[in-house]
Amino acid sequence: MPGKVLMVQGTASSVGKSVLVAAFCRIFRQDGYKVAPFKAQNMALNSFVTREGGEIGRAQAVQAEAAGIEPSVDMNPVLLKPEADAKSQVIVSGKVMKTLRADKYYEYTPRLLKIIEDSLKRLRRDYDIVVIEGAGSPAEVNLKRTEIVNMRIARLAKAPVLLVGDIDRGGVFAFIVGTLALLNPQERKLVKGLVINKFRGDISLLKSGLDFLEQKTGKPVLGVVPYFRDIVIAQEDSVYLDERIAKKGGGLNIAVIRLPHISNYDDFDPLEAAGCRLSYITKPEDLTDADLIILPGTKSTMADLAFLRRQQLDKAIIRQAKKGTPVIGICGGYQMMGKIISDPSKVESSDNITPGLGLLDINTEFVPEKKTTQVKAKVAADSGLLAGLKGTKVTGYEIHMGQTAGKKNPVLRVIKTPQGIGSYFDGAVNKNGRVFGSYLHGLFHNAEFMQGLVNNLQKMCGISTATPELFSREEQYDRLADLVRQNLDMKKVYEILRSE
Repeated sequence: MPGKVLMVQGTASSVGKSVLVAAFCRIFRQDGYKVAPFKAQNMALNSFVTREGGEIGRAQAVQAEAAGIEPSVDMNPVLLKPEADAKSQVIVSGKVMKTLRADKYYEYTPRLLKIIEDSLKRLRRDYDIVVIEGAGSPAEVNLKRTEIVNMRIARLAKAPVLLVGDIDRGGVFAFIVGTLALLNPQERKLVKGLVINKFRGDISLLKSGLDFLEQKTGKPVLGVVPYFRDIVIAQEDSVYLDERIAKKGGGLNIAVIRLPHISNYDDFDPLEAAGCRLSYITKPEDLTDADLIILPGTKSTMADLAFLRRQQLDKAIIRQAKKGTPVIGICGGYQMMGKIISDPSKVESSDNITPGLGLLDINTEFVPEKKTTQVKAKVAADSGLLAGLKGTKVTGYEIHMGQTAGKKNPVLRVIKTPQGIGSYFDGAVNKNGRVFGSYLHGLFHNAEFMQGLVNNLQKMCGISTATPELFSREEQYDRLADLVRQNLDMKKVYEILRSE
């Protein structure tokens, strides 16, 4: 008998669907069920590499981790990664299929339905419960004919739907009522409950509104989830960077460059959890007081390097590095730090050669084939930011379409991948050890590495060293589950789940 399904849809993007799916995955796991997440189609620059080398949305990897299982490509069979010039790289079953403009993609979606259906069938065969996430809103009438992620999937799976609205952005009653009004009768029937998310304040003041929703829609309100900032769950949508508030007070001041196509910015969550002040910046003057500058990953290295130059950030970064401010680059940020980036195959740009920032003695060439692999590695460097860390074991994953040469002073030596490939060097560090780059996403999630790096940075900045607080994702998932349990009628959720 196939596993049960529960679907979470939203009245709009960024209403908290991904986090609520992670919460349900954790709750069902705690209650003794084998549970898996599923999102038919995801559009995100934050991605993850599975053990088999397939690329999926970072949110589904987070949800799988909350469920206590290994992520697989079946959890996100279609991933769209936006690029420059209004195009998206289309990844199907974990592998790059092609790059398409939006209009061409929507013409193509009917061909993907069988792949999506097969992925969901495999998950339902192997798990007791599959929690399905929608995307954006099911009421986008212009996209209903070609959509493959909201009500089409609910109908395919015969899944009961929980509709989520974000009260923090305002207009939640109109969003919920309007969304239901734009669904057809069959689709409305699939919606079994309403959830209000991101509420601040006295919940007693909301009662009349909740009563109105139930009377107007005929759907039960299952609960009101409070707005929270003290639980760290990796986000997939860059809207989160617009809403976040940097911590104030003492500690190290870390400036992350807010690139237009920034990817995998949850790489740096452990630094903030360790007490550092993390700011995502777009102006040169914001680098003046930085203790560390980070160039993050990006889906479009060439376009975002051009952005740095337009903003005069390239000169500011180079100037700060010459003054001794440490600089770290991850993936695309690492590529930018070299002397030259070439693109003879026109993978990203029509420019054959583009000069980099010249902070590292490396050159990168883009190639058509994307490298996607998990890795186990050891630190190979032993100076500056990495002093005392040589031999430290780290794990992470690579996602890139460039090959980088000239790594005379590597950061890491890769010792193992799931494909059995090992013993190659990654990254580069300058002579004084204050500037380095690596392809490895997830580097700062390695506790021993992160603690050593932060301690070294504190010494460089003349700050008394204190052991950074360990970042436990397991603890964060448990706290999220507790919060949702306390504020949703889980008995009713289980009734909805079992009634189908």
